[in-house]
Amino acid sequence: MNWLWAIIVGLVLGLIARAVIPGKQHIPIWLTALCGILGGMLGNGAAGWLGVADTRGIDWTRHVLQLIGAVLVVLVADRVWNTMRGRRARSARQRM
Repeated sequence: MNWLWAIIVGLVLGLIARAVIPGKQHIPIWLTALCGILGGMLGNGAAGWLGVADTRGIDWTRHVLQLIGAVLVVLVADRVWNTMRGRRARSARQRM
């Protein structure tokens, strides 16, 4: 059941990250969820490193770090995705 929560939270984090980033991102929804999962893991690691992973009440600092991680991963994924898609389109045009 943990994997299901990871997918749900990752999707929510990825969608929020895409909403925060100005402009349009051209990555599919499955990659958005994957970026959210990776960003959440990055944020959890940073929270553990900073010593704020487990606090009483709501872990606002950890959640903000997760969102920052998701934003960074979405930015990188969008750039890589567009580069890969551009190369495919160019190579297909060159074959014609």
